[in-house]
Amino acid sequence: MNELPLWGWLTIAIAIVIVAVLAFIAGRLLSRLKQQNQRRDQAIEKRNERLHESIVTIAKSVDQGQCPLSEGALRLVVLLDLRVEVNKPNYTERYQGLHTMYERIKHMPTHEARKKYPKAEIRQLDNEREGYEKELEDAILADVRQILKDFS
Repeated sequence: MNELPLWGWLTIAIAIVIVAVLAFIAGRLLSRLKQQNQRRDQAIEKRNERLHESIVTIAKSVDQGQCPLSEGALRLVVLLDLRVEVNKPNYTERYQGLHTMYERIKHMPTHEARKKYPKAEIRQLDNEREGYEKELEDAILADVRQILKDFS
């Protein structure tokens, strides 16, 4: 019978220790990864809940005439785009009126940026925006009501 020399047994023992240490490290890393993924998923869920609440609130205010159609469209399109979903619906196709308004007015200055433009130009942009609101009112309101159904 052929016996293994002492150095052979030592090599096997060292190999077993190395494999055990690597298995332990891999297990800890997998555990940390699982925890990190859970925290990420919880953060995404919490963020989506806040977005959901904001979307419903804005849609209700647009539907009730408390928020201008153009402002509501801008806000809703951005909020819908920010949602993180596994099988994210194509909101551009689903809410075409909102997206049409968004595309037409997204270049227009808002808030502080408006102050940098001459009043005549701001008036012209406001008239243009109001024209779009009249043109797209029915489509936007239909989209807002659909959002309220989809998100309730």
